[in-house]
Amino acid sequence: MFGANLRKLSADFPSVSALARDLGINRTQFNRYLSGESFPRPDVLARMCRFFSVDARVLLEPVERLEQRPEPSSSTFLRDFMGPGIHHVSETSLPNGFYQFTRRSFVSDTKFVRGLIFIKRDGEHTYLRGYEPKDAMAIQGIPPLPKAREYRGYVIQLEDGIAATVSRRNGMTASFNYLSRITSFQNNFWVGYVARTVRENSSSARMTRLVYEHLGDDFGRVLKVARSCGFCSFEELMPYHQRLLQPEDPFR
Repeated sequence: MFGANLRKLSADFPSVSALARDLGINRTQFNRYLSGESFPRPDVLARMCRFFSVDARVLLEPVERLEQRPEPSSSTFLRDFMGPGIHHVSETSLPNGFYQFTRRSFVSDTKFVRGLIFIKRDGEHTYLRGYEPKDAMAIQGIPPLPKAREYRGYVIQLEDGIAATVSRRNGMTASFNYLSRITSFQNNFWVGYVARTVRENSSSARMTRLVYEHLGDDFGRVLKVARSCGFCSFEELMPYHQRLLQPEDPFR
């Protein structure tokens, strides 16, 4: 069972060798785990569980069962406040696909951030996925590995917009996004704010304006945005993004 689970958990990674290095496990030994010929020591198992965000039941139960966790809002206590109605985000409100986002940087007052996220649906739920810019990770002294840079979020519908709670793996950092659609030529812009879940600090902001732009099916443009993600100056932003961010107007 452990070998079968490990093969499923490893399927999302393009290179078994790279995965073994990230886990700090010898490739030959990792292959023995995959084939079910060997089981990891308790300390190695704990490391693997943290990496894949599972628990020790991975030794005995199918991984699909471990991932079937009920949503907190399914409880009777929250049903009327955070139930299916608020979680269902229609594609009219927020279509699937790639989005370019821009905002002021939290680590440099003179810089702005340009990024790329992907919105997808799984049944009635809407999810967000993206990667922190490599240069932002470097400033914080964090290795720019894809696993460390990745963040995911959960989107819900509000009366006058949408909200997303976003977090990096294992809750290393988190933020709250609020956005509402605005009138534009292609009806593909949302504006709002992002708030970081950090302690108050007089030297840095915890909240700033945020712009989403739906890129549609233009994969050439998606690739162009992907290559330009990271820190940039205000002048390097698209004119309409500059207008929506209003950097000279205090955020309230």
